[in-house]
Amino acid sequence: MQLSEQEVVRREKLAKLRDLGINPYPADLFPINSNSKEIKENYIEGKQVVIAGRLMVINIQGKASFGQLQDGEGRIQLYFNRDEICEGEDKSLYNNVFKKLLDLGDFVGITGTLFTTQVGEKTVMVKSFKMLSKALKPLPMPKVKDGVTYDAFTDPEMRYRQRYADLVVNPHVKEVFIKRTKLFNAMRSFFNDAGYFEVETPVLQPIPGGAAARPFITHHNSLDIPLYMRIANELYLKRLIVGGFDGVYEFSKNFRNEGMDRTHNPEFTAMEIYVSYKDYNWMMDFAEQLLEHCAIAVNGTSEATFGEHKIDFKAPYARVTMADSIKHFTGFDIIGKTEDEIREAAKSMNIPVDETMGKGKLIDEIFGEKCEGNYIQPTFITDYPKEMSPLCKEHRDNPELTERFELMVCGKEIANAYSELNDPIDQRERFEHQLKLAQKGDDEATEFIDEDFLRALEYGMPPTSGMGIGMDRLIMFLTNNQSIQEVLFFPQMRPEKRIALDVELTVEEKDLLDIITKAEKIALNSLKTQSGLSNKKWDKTIKGLTKKNVAKVSKTDEGLFVEIL
Repeated sequence: MQLSEQEVVRREKLAKLRDLGINPYPADLFPINSNSKEIKENYIEGKQVVIAGRLMVINIQGKASFGQLQDGEGRIQLYFNRDEICEGEDKSLYNNVFKKLLDLGDFVGITGTLFTTQVGEKTVMVKSFKMLSKALKPLPMPKVKDGVTYDAFTDPEMRYRQRYADLVVNPHVKEVFIKRTKLFNAMRSFFNDAGYFEVETPVLQPIPGGAAARPFITHHNSLDIPLYMRIANELYLKRLIVGGFDGVYEFSKNFRNEGMDRTHNPEFTAMEIYVSYKDYNWMMDFAEQLLEHCAIAVNGTSEATFGEHKIDFKAPYARVTMADSIKHFTGFDIIGKTEDEIREAAKSMNIPVDETMGKGKLIDEIFGEKCEGNYIQPTFITDYPKEMSPLCKEHRDNPELTERFELMVCGKEIANAYSELNDPIDQRERFEHQLKLAQKGDDEATEFIDEDFLRALEYGMPPTSGMGIGMDRLIMFLTNNQSIQEVLFFPQMRPEKRIALDVELTVEEKDLLDIITKAEKIALNSLKTQSGLSNKKWDKTIKGLTKKNVAKVSKTDEGLFVEIL
């Protein structure tokens, strides 16, 4: 294992602690009775406290030193005085252990008393300290000089890969995830207060149903059958409505084997709710009240800022039909048009379409390209064509349409809802139509007919309205994050490229490798500039990395690039 100079030094300190009889990773409980937030909010001069956390600042000044301890609630200043810690003649605990063997990032337990410094800083005077966990790798700590921050840990690639380090050195990131939990709690309490029942349904499913998406597939060895990671939980929740529950909801982890971008992750969280004896008009009213409630619970107000936009989740929201929206932004009326007519219209709008796309997919492409991005404030798009909604009830006034809405915010869909189809014969016909689209080549059309679900419908399902909300996307809007990766603790990443463990590298080679690793692929001239090496050292270092088969230089039409092997 290749270690940096600092990592080598920290391991030497670890050995010295053990030589002194100090266990760097003790097993016993440390009896904390306070934290940084409580100390500041309920400050009592002279009060004895027992706290624990990471040492984030150490400022040694002879026999007295200051530090900062970071726990789950924030930071508190520490004051280390040699004579307070070592009351007798033996000062080795301060001189040798504290000054020489502690590092930034170490977990320590502190017993001390509270006092206020001359500049008014609430501080813990340390009476004793205990090593709780030795950090062997230095944290990517930013440096602050004259109010300017240097070397901030801001590279997204590194932050997402090492979320544990990100949370430590960028405490504001934690706030996003606190708000995420507030959102889930608010939504759950809203449903519970309405009398609806939280349930769990299978993640591994014999048939991937309830949405148009490409599934992940696995194999169950004992049953010797293929199983699919769920793309949606809709069909199982409807089975429960058949079974007699009046209202059920679930926060479900869904998996779709599709592209990744700023608003899509292959693993995501959705909320789906189904309520019997309701329709999509009722669900629109319900959704407005729900989102207003959630926005206030998360941010204290119904308003939220997202990029350059200020969004207001206060009910009511505008309602626009799909046909009216397309007609407004394109001039084309989809009502009564054939598949070929819609395809030609899409082509005339320079929208890439092909022969595999059915009528529903074509309309979806037109709306997505020309209309969707225009809806900034919460807006319900209603009455979708039947071909776009195989699980949705036919519109009561127009048999070509369905009773469906999607809620648009900042040009993105965050909720999808139906008056649910409960006619088993109609449902079978819709499934069969989807099957034909799949055979035609539409990779998002379902390839399966869920016979068990149809059997459930044949027993009878009451009139029902259902809604799904993309929780990750919703919290993006409520926390002003443009990327879904910012609201997921551990977003999906490409495998990290690792160098061979037995390769010996010089200090310059290690530094250069760090730059290449962060960039994955970097222009040769840019790498040279960033390295800050002289011409002679640069030649030696880059040749060293290529000779050791750690990195390679490749020529492209755009110039010379360096990447890790």
